[in-house]
Amino acid sequence: MRFALSKYDPHGMRPLAALLAILAGSAVALAVGLLMTWAVILFLPANEARFAPEHAALMRAVAVFTAFAAVSVGSFYAEQRERRWRRGAHAATLATFAVAVWLYWPK
Repeated sequence: MRFALSKYDPHGMRPLAALLAILAGSAVALAVGLLMTWAVILFLPANEARFAPEHAALMRAVAVFTAFAAVSVGSFYAEQRERRWRRGAHAATLATFAVAVWLYWPK
C-alpha cells in the first residue's frame, strides 16, 4: 500500500487543493463582480456625482481582490502541478488574504 502523494497517483487525496480551489473561485468571482460594478458606474454619467464619493473605495477593492484572485489562482495552479515554488505561492496567498481581512474586517 502506497501513501505518497504524487502526480502519478490519480487517487491521492489533496485537501489543500480543494481549499485553494474554493478560495480562488471565490476571489475571482468577487474581483469580477467588483470590476462589473465599476463598468456599470462608468456608463451612468448622469449619476456621477452620486457615485463619486465611493469611487476611491471601489478602486481599492478592485485592486486588492484582483491581486488576491491572481495570487490564489497561481497558488492553486502550483499545487495542482506540484511546482517547486508552490510553498511560496501558498505564503503569498496567505499574505494577500491577510491584507484583505485587515483592510475590510469591521473595526
